[in-house]
Amino acid sequence: MEKVASELPKTIVRRVVKDKLSRCAKGDADLNVHKEALSAFSESARIFIHYLSATANDICRGSKRQTINADDVLRALEDIEFPEFVEPLTAVLEELREKNAGKKAGTSKAKEVKKNKKRKLEEPPPKEEEEEMQEEEGEQEEENGDEDGSDGSESSSKE
Repeated sequence: MEKVASELPKTIVRRVVKDKLSRCAKGDADLNVHKEALSAFSESARIFIHYLSATANDICRGSKRQTINADDVLRALEDIEFPEFVEPLTAVLEELREKNAGKKAGTSKAKEVKKNKKRKLEEPPPKEEEEEMQEEEGEQEEENGDEDGSDGSESSSKE
């Protein structure tokens, strides 16, 4: 069989097939899947994805849109007579939307905190804070002057 560019990754197909078969198998039997069977699963999945995509695309164009959305895929599953997939897919989709909404909320909060920090750095401090900062600087200068043996006043250098 010639390798096709749109072939699904074999390791993922193997993992999905073995996972499903282990759930269906009775006992702890370790099931092996022949290489040709994995190729058949892979090709079947590829064809199913293309068929589902084409149907969802037709639904999307029928609605005069250019972007396929999740609702188009759900309708396509019903159109190609796989309605048993709609309910579990809808549940997974809702979980994903909730998870993404939580991430977006966290991201927007982080952005807001970042903006506030940036504003604080850009805004001049209030006059009270500015005066306190000047007083602190003056005290530090006095302390530094005392440490090096000077009296804090400006001294003239020898000419």
